[in-house]
Amino acid sequence: MITAHARATFSSDGPFKLTTIERRDLQAHDVLIEIQYAGICHSDIHTARGEWGPINYPLVPGHEIAGIVTEVGSQVTKYAVGDRVGVGCMVDSCRECDNCRKGEEQYCLNGMTGTYAAVDKYGQYTQGGYSTHIVVTEDFVVRIPDNIELDAAAPLLCAGITTYSPLRHWGAAPGKKVAVVGLGGLGHMAVKLAHAMGADVTVLSQTLKKKEDGLRLGASSYYATSDPKTFEKLAGSFDLIVNTVSAKIDMNAYLSLLALDGTLVNVGAPPEPLSVNAFSLIGQRRSFAGSMIGGIRETQEMLDFCAEHHVAPEIEVISADQIDQAWKRILASDVRYRFVIDISTMGNE
Repeated sequence: MITAHARATFSSDGPFKLTTIERRDLQAHDVLIEIQYAGICHSDIHTARGEWGPINYPLVPGHEIAGIVTEVGSQVTKYAVGDRVGVGCMVDSCRECDNCRKGEEQYCLNGMTGTYAAVDKYGQYTQGGYSTHIVVTEDFVVRIPDNIELDAAAPLLCAGITTYSPLRHWGAAPGKKVAVVGLGGLGHMAVKLAHAMGADVTVLSQTLKKKEDGLRLGASSYYATSDPKTFEKLAGSFDLIVNTVSAKIDMNAYLSLLALDGTLVNVGAPPEPLSVNAFSLIGQRRSFAGSMIGGIRETQEMLDFCAEHHVAPEIEVISADQIDQAWKRILASDVRYRFVIDISTMGNE
């Protein structure tokens, strides 16, 4: 077994502590990655706090992983030692069901294996990227283009693909009007990506305090949803709305902003149910949909797109001993726009 240093939480409300974890010995198609940077996703917090289901502790979160290949299995053909690579929200799937064969492994009919808080095919409980090393089968590793810095690449492995996938699927392009609900870690990437795709982008946020940022990131308009006049003015305006917030909001109000045949896609995942009135959909043949990350092929496509169009997240790099503070700041919406852990500090107390 391979020993890695990590930061783990030992309870739903406990602080992070330095620990060691074991990674499996390399199988024929595995790669060993020395992690350089790991992004912090709100999903890490939801999971660690048991908001999406019971958790086995200790837990090492992190599914926005960027690093360097340091060893490869005997039959690995896709990567070599020294390659710059990334790992996102999943590390395996059955690869045999219809969805997997379509390159949509995230929707594996037999259940994909999450990067952390899951049980892999070896019977091991998966642990994530708040650690120095990880072993992953080569088919679930992606290549990071040379012109994307590794610290900036990390959030693309979740925040990037989570917003890129629905924008691509529902046709964000020139001539399309796209609204992004929320300007946080996901929202700011949605704005940048939709703008790069040529769409006309509007940000819908509770207040106008981030308006300057939203316009700088690529939005042409920015509205406060706390103002009832916003919903009157924008009624029937958008072809696509991407809802990135993980809180309960009035979905019917946002559905009213869709044009004929428009779609509202939820990528945020609040723990409580969302209520939708059928009449909010029927009138203009509107759709209410969901989207979850993306497949490996599409994740690579997203990275190449970001490299070509010079799209990168806005990040704040922190040391490993600042994780607890970073989580508190995320919950207080005090981050612009993604925390990234410098894993070289992992051993520091």
